[in-house]
Amino acid sequence: MKKIDEYQGKKVLVMGFGISGINAAHLLVKLGANVTANDKATPKNNDIVDDLKADGIKVITGDNPISLANEGFDVVVKNPGIPYDNPLVAAFVKQGTPIITEAELGWQIFDGHLVSVTGSNGKTTTTTLTQLMIAENAKYQVKYAGNIGISFSKIAEDLGPDDTLVTELSSFQLLGAPTIHPHIAIITNIFSNHLDYHKTRENYINAKLNITRNQTKDDFLVINWDRDEWQKIAQRSQATIVPFSRLNKSHEGSYVEDGMIYWRGQEVMPTKDIRLIGPQNVENALAAIAAAKLSGVTNDAIKKVLTTFSGVRHRLQYVMEYQERLFYNDSKSTDIEATEVALQGFDRPVVLLAGGLDRGYTFERLVPYFKKHVKAMIVFGECKDKMKDAGNQAGVPVIESENAITAVPEAWKLSEPGDVILLSPANASWDQFPSFEVRGDKFIEAVEKLTGKKEQ
Repeated sequence: MKKIDEYQGKKVLVMGFGISGINAAHLLVKLGANVTANDKATPKNNDIVDDLKADGIKVITGDNPISLANEGFDVVVKNPGIPYDNPLVAAFVKQGTPIITEAELGWQIFDGHLVSVTGSNGKTTTTTLTQLMIAENAKYQVKYAGNIGISFSKIAEDLGPDDTLVTELSSFQLLGAPTIHPHIAIITNIFSNHLDYHKTRENYINAKLNITRNQTKDDFLVINWDRDEWQKIAQRSQATIVPFSRLNKSHEGSYVEDGMIYWRGQEVMPTKDIRLIGPQNVENALAAIAAAKLSGVTNDAIKKVLTTFSGVRHRLQYVMEYQERLFYNDSKSTDIEATEVALQGFDRPVVLLAGGLDRGYTFERLVPYFKKHVKAMIVFGECKDKMKDAGNQAGVPVIESENAITAVPEAWKLSEPGDVILLSPANASWDQFPSFEVRGDKFIEAVEKLTGKKEQ
């Protein structure tokens, strides 16, 4: 942990009692700040509030009182999910109060080697693969943190100058991380996500590009080279560009040619030996390989990880096989692109469970994938009618269910030996579940109840 004094004696407001917010509040106390912690909700767990108060932190719950904007805070540390049009946040913006996220705070105290990953899809898998690969050859600690569910600042406290931290960073986090400076940055891809938050695609792209804003030619930006737009986006970085390409559009970094993965002309391994399924995971592997090779990792270490790693929970996670049906949990597929790539990963008939929060878009883009890969659909949630329309356009039998839990026995009835039963919702979970993790866990519990077996 780097010693810093910029918070000594400063008044700091922490907004949001998520894992990152709670850790940030306690860290700021250690850094000498006068901390107030605020959450719009009242926590059900009183221990959270008690622990904050025990550390000398003033706690305000049940509201984001606009009066806080008049209390002279020097800095606001905001939960990334709180939008900037929140009245209290907007008041701080108007008066020019610095607003950062916990990722920025983590970077400020971190003095090791930073690798950071962002993108619309594939962030968690790429982050995990990168950490595992670098750790295979490392003499010092190699950890991961960030949007993967582990507080950046909490892990950074325990790492020294020789250690490596691989961080998954969302666009929300990056908006509030003005000084973050990874030595290696990875952009897996950029689609049109979270426009309800960012308002425009250009705003979303700009937020993603904050990952490379402070990089120089001595740093590296690893970026997907398979779309012209992404190649143009790379030109906006001052870093040394290292492309990765599943479609063999560049040989300057990691790429696939005739079923073989290469790093700058050197064979690494066949794509067929990657344990994770689907073309999207080939791309995730290529991104991780580039970062690993730039970090001095051997091919043997890379092969060991890619031939044994079976997946991140909720991201095309293999759950079990039962009576010749394969169950997969892809609850983290909260957008159309993620479900597209998930379906492309299977050469068996798929019974698809899909639906969730209605963000205003329709699903015509999925129709060709439904036609090719899906034998039946169970739809649920706010957008079930729109999802049903897309299934009808594809000529796929569709039935409605209440949610991802009740859909499991319905999917079983529609399945046959050799089929895949796949939860890949193409939508956020917030209409029925507090997070995609809870949705995925409940799906697995329903599968276990149906089969009488535990997940594998």
